[in-house]
Amino acid sequence: MPELPEVETVVRGLRDLLPGRCVQSVEGIVPEKIVGLTIAAVRRYGKFIVLDFAGGMLFVHLGMTGQLTTSREAGKFTRGRILLDQGVLRYDDIRKFGKIFWATSYPERGPDPLEISAADFVALARSKRGQVKALLLNQSFLRGMGNIYTDEALFRARIHPLAAAADLSQKKLISLHTAIREVLEAAIAAGGSSISDYVDARGEKGSFQKQHLVYGRAGQSCAHCGAILLRILVAQRGTTYCTRCQPL
Repeated sequence: MPELPEVETVVRGLRDLLPGRCVQSVEGIVPEKIVGLTIAAVRRYGKFIVLDFAGGMLFVHLGMTGQLTTSREAGKFTRGRILLDQGVLRYDDIRKFGKIFWATSYPERGPDPLEISAADFVALARSKRGQVKALLLNQSFLRGMGNIYTDEALFRARIHPLAAAADLSQKKLISLHTAIREVLEAAIAAGGSSISDYVDARGEKGSFQKQHLVYGRAGQSCAHCGAILLRILVAQRGTTYCTRCQPL
């Protein structure tokens, strides 16, 4: 599933093209409400791509296999198109888990991991119960985190995915806050991770998957200590970690 870095990459690609463009017509699952309206801005809210209009916002969630590109011609898996006075915005989704909807307010979510301060992060984590991996995946805790970057951040912070978040020391939580920011920023710089279907607004793949230290590497040697990386289930999600670098 596209996570914060992938969504941010798509938004940055669209930000130079869409503001000021007027919607001429729509096709497929795109709400007709936006016809005749002008796009004021493009932003990211967690894992949502948001198009700002006068009076409301169009939210796009890519789900597992969604793609939002400036490709013109409809393809086999095209679920919707927005025809503009200049250009076309096309939404493709093989598995149909994504969604597009109109709203006048933001869905309730936690703070953005790239915006929350270290002090606020520590206080927030200390106030919650449960395993740290499951907590980071909870969008009401932090909006935008997903399986890839949670595994990567926990490894960089040397924290076991099953550790209780509230029991982690302040030093460990600050280290985790730093690791989250660093891995997200590095992934954005690399255009995101193209594991399966993800592409940016121009239809190009990201390259951060080449820098993954644990995600997708179960059974391989740890890049830090050489131990074999282990895969377990946490919150019903496949989780890869190093038993030596991330002791419980």
